[in-house]
Formats: sequence, structure tokens, C-alpha cells
Amino acid sequence: MKSEPESRLEKGVDVKIVKEAYPDHTQFEKSNPYYDPSSKEDNPKWSMVDVQFVRMMKRFIPLAELKTHHQAHKATGGPLKNMALFTHQRLSVQPLTPEEFDFVLSLEEKEPS
Repeated sequence: MKSEPESRLEKGVDVKIVKEAYPDHTQFEKSNPYYDPSSKEDNPKWSMVDVQFVRMMKRFIPLAELKTHHQAHKATGGPLKNMALFTHQRLSVQPLTPEEFDFVLSLEEKEPS
């Protein structure tokens, strides 16, 4: 999935991957804003995934709140201690472990910190 100037996803929306990564066809279309002349069909540079809407989260969880938990978990060994969002910058799609996902979901029930 490529970075986009403006996200098509809404803040606080939960989606699931319904089709694993496959070559992004837009990289080969000259009329498309995501055309990449250096990408070849036999060796594509860009991939995309298909997602399906699951539900809205009960509240938006800001990056600053996740950073606070990440810093605390680095010291205490909590579930966000190695979260890719903070350890691998510039990924346009962030993987989550089941423990990270469950923790983030648990935050929607709590008052913002």
C-alpha cells in the first residue's frame, strides 16, 4: 500500500485484511498519479492489500497517547514495547501483534491519558 496525500480511511475505523499483498496495478498505468516508470510488471515495486470495514472504534486514539504507552511499556515490558509504529519509521502499513492489537482496542474503553 502506498502513502497517499490524503487517507481514504476515517480516523478510528477498524478494518481487516481480506486479501494479502499483491502487485498494485496502478504503478503501471501512465495516467494514474501512482504510476512508477521504474517499476516493471515482472518485478513490481509496489504492493497493495484489500481491506474490509469491521467497525468504528468508540473513540479516536491519538498518536501521542500510543507513544506514552510505548515509552512506559519499554520500561515495564508491556505489549507495546516493540510496536513497529515506533521502531520502524516510514512504514505505510503497520503490522500489529495480537497482544498489541488487543491492548490498542482496550484503550477505546478508557478515558484518554
